[in-house]
Amino acid sequence: MAVSYKKLWKLLIDKDIKKKDLSTQAGISPATITKMGKGGHVTTEVLLKICTALDCQIDDIMELVPER
Repeated sequence: MAVSYKKLWKLLIDKDIKKKDLSTQAGISPATITKMGKGGHVTTEVLLKICTALDCQIDDIMELVPER
């Protein structure tokens, strides 16, 4: 299984939040946002910070998808 953050990117668009702003609000580095954009793995601490900043649940920002 692979991790997809498509839900996060859609949520940012819906809330009119830029990735740079998310980085600041959540207290995470821009490099972490870039890593997520490439489908990389991040810690649960990072996911918790994002969910707290966006006031959402973890399944609102990510999902597991079968690998091709």
